[in-house]
Amino acid sequence: MAAAQGVEAGAARQDALVETDIPARLDSLTWNRFHTLVIVALGITWILDGLEVTLAGALSGALKESPAFRFSNTDIGIAGTAYLIGAVIGAVGFGWLTDRWGRKKLFFITLALYLTATLLTAFSWSLWSFVAFRFLTGAGIGGEYTAINSTIQEFVPARYRGRIDLIVNGSFWVGAALGALGSVVLLDPRLFGLDLGWRVCFGIGAGLGLGILLLRTWVPESPRWLATHGRPAEGEAIVADIERHAIGHDQGRAHLPRTKLRARASTPLREVFDTLFRLHRRRALVGLTLMGAQAFFYNAVFFTYALVLTDFYGVGADKVGLYILPFAAGNFLGPVLLGPLFDTVGRRPMIASTYVLSGLLLAVSGWMFQAGLLSATGQTIAWMVVFFFASAAAGSAYLTVGETFPLEIRALAIAVFYAIGTGVGGAAGPILFGSLVESGSRPAVFGGYLAGSAVMIGAGLVQWIWGVASEGRSLEDIATPLSAVEAPAR
Repeated sequence: MAAAQGVEAGAARQDALVETDIPARLDSLTWNRFHTLVIVALGITWILDGLEVTLAGALSGALKESPAFRFSNTDIGIAGTAYLIGAVIGAVGFGWLTDRWGRKKLFFITLALYLTATLLTAFSWSLWSFVAFRFLTGAGIGGEYTAINSTIQEFVPARYRGRIDLIVNGSFWVGAALGALGSVVLLDPRLFGLDLGWRVCFGIGAGLGLGILLLRTWVPESPRWLATHGRPAEGEAIVADIERHAIGHDQGRAHLPRTKLRARASTPLREVFDTLFRLHRRRALVGLTLMGAQAFFYNAVFFTYALVLTDFYGVGADKVGLYILPFAAGNFLGPVLLGPLFDTVGRRPMIASTYVLSGLLLAVSGWMFQAGLLSATGQTIAWMVVFFFASAAAGSAYLTVGETFPLEIRALAIAVFYAIGTGVGGAAGPILFGSLVESGSRPAVFGGYLAGSAVMIGAGLVQWIWGVASEGRSLEDIATPLSAVEAPAR
């Protein structure tokens, strides 16, 4: 009888009318220690992803020379594509669960999957075991993207959201730098054998994941998610605690806008896709275009970065990491230096310009590569300049999708657009460019660079025409919650 009463109470709570000022209170906060800790605990996901992708790229030479594997360039491309396909499937599956079960549960589950699969990768015994474990690693990272992006956007005050989101996504390149440094040491044949160094690299990635898992234990559930799921008291308690850290008292009784919601346990998939592709179809077009373009651009170039250096410039496999370091620096500095402009100049002009500029610059550097005008150092400098802008552009794709769709489907929206964009634009990139590099033809590789340039320029134009000016606005103002009873009271 008690159990039945509990079920009935839960059902009533999920259908209850909720009136809350949680969104307004979160947006009115000044930046404080809590926000910094959330960014460190959750944003470190991108450092892990950067570590993973860089290791996979930097280790390609070692895997080709490994006595146990002797991978070809095509094998490297297959493994890279398996990672991306895993990320696509993980993003959709875990994104759906994130909106249903909550942000906190999922950022534990996805990180646990990542560190387990990474550890297993270190013990791979064949091409197909390596590919399978890379697939599972990608699934964990894909799930992380959805849970973490949605959580961070729901905690960060509106006036900081653009720059913080870009910096967090740009921290991928901090991981890339760490991976590059690690590979220089661990792939030195004088320190480790040809078949041991790359295994140790993946083992270190798993160890870092375990440390982050412990760090996340104190991060609370998203108050916005709690409110929509009929648990406003829990959400308000979390906000009050944040306020005490930020301003020394609870501002809950201040005259701030209140939002009325009809609590729900979940959102039917039919309503999800109706919202994405009918109600907000123009936003969907922009999100898909931005995601697909940056996925093709990045994955095509970066998954074969080491192959270009080794095959065309004769750089030793154990020295590739040294060339990735300055490349990573350019990628990280772009979001850091350009990020504030996304909150001041605005989303539309900044997103459009970074996409178009990165496309044009890749075309120019590709022509210089084909003409033989670049050394390995010159190629690295050229890519530093290109990806200074491209990194900010790529981060803005996640920012755009996360903030332009309703709260109830935010994680799944990120997942769907990431999945389609990466599936169409990203998964094909490593295989295509791997085969182009395998051909040994500079004109063929240049053709691939031109394709990447074209999709980035096209995406920039789409953003300029149809993008949403969301800078400084609350998430609920940009996209009215599906459970809203009426517009926020003023």
